[in-house]
Amino acid sequence: MAIGGITRLTESGLSITEWKPVSGALPPSSDAAWQVEFEKFLQIPQASTTHAGITLGTFKWIFWWEWFHRNVARTVGLVFAIPWLIFMAQGRIPRALRLRLTALPFLTLAQGALGWYMVQSGLVERSSVSAYRLTAHLGLALGILAVCVWTYSELRPPSTPREDQHTPRAWRRALLGMSVLLGITVLSGGFVAGLRAGKIFNEFPLMGGQVIPAGYGQLSPWWTNAFENPIAAQFHHRSLAIVVTVLALTLAWRAGRAALEPQVVRAVHALGAVVSVQLVLGVTTLLLAVPLPLGVLHQFTGVLALTAVLVATQRAVGSTWGAPSPGALPVATPRRPIYPETAAV
Repeated sequence: MAIGGITRLTESGLSITEWKPVSGALPPSSDAAWQVEFEKFLQIPQASTTHAGITLGTFKWIFWWEWFHRNVARTVGLVFAIPWLIFMAQGRIPRALRLRLTALPFLTLAQGALGWYMVQSGLVERSSVSAYRLTAHLGLALGILAVCVWTYSELRPPSTPREDQHTPRAWRRALLGMSVLLGITVLSGGFVAGLRAGKIFNEFPLMGGQVIPAGYGQLSPWWTNAFENPIAAQFHHRSLAIVVTVLALTLAWRAGRAALEPQVVRAVHALGAVVSVQLVLGVTTLLLAVPLPLGVLHQFTGVLALTAVLVATQRAVGSTWGAPSPGALPVATPRRPIYPETAAV
């Protein structure tokens, strides 16, 4: 996702105008091949707007970013697919995890297809990709991340297990709600990026000297403002970020005084720390009009924040619901299971 963020911030995403899942893994190998790719790029609207006057040398720079982005995505797909095929054939994946782990390679394939669908929106009539499609692409990436993080946290045994203690229902609900709210906040950042909303109102905490900026509800119907109006998109993103930070710090403060398992307390404290850093980075990035290093770091820290809340939530929920039950594991196979904690089953 960080690489995708760099691709977006450097306006590199439309530099490859075709989707070739297999042959596209190889870059141009000659000057003539580079010239062909360059000519294809010059035919799209972005070449005469965002990249007006672009040279072949500059084109190669943005091409390499997008090429690297696509090949990292291909590699991730193979990392999911190859072990899954091997372990499924060997019967080493617990039944309770088969559906979840089977979904990962297919979700990654869908992510590639959705990425191309996003790119297509910027090749003909507009000079940038659709903010709707970009946010959908980001959302699916976050979904894949959520499956991975939750599964890892579920299978990693707590360092100080206590069978006699469970997370109170109020805390489980609070962390589940925090996960949803933080996910919505990150997704709202997709619309900020898609609408280039970070380039306006580079001030904080007010926007144009007002709490609610001029032009906030200028589109009709009213609901389109959140998704198509850069002023509203930035207002919503910064407002959500402030709310999330306040809630995360409140939970971190309360966690030290609540009857929670140590691993839950540590996870909630980590969440508060990461979200606080993220808010500072976000404000700094905004004030400086989104310089590339800070923009990338802000996006990367957003992923860390989502990871932190997922780990905290799983620790809280898992202390009540538990990991996959032994009865769900394949007991008829003599092969060694891939997870040490299931070896005795």
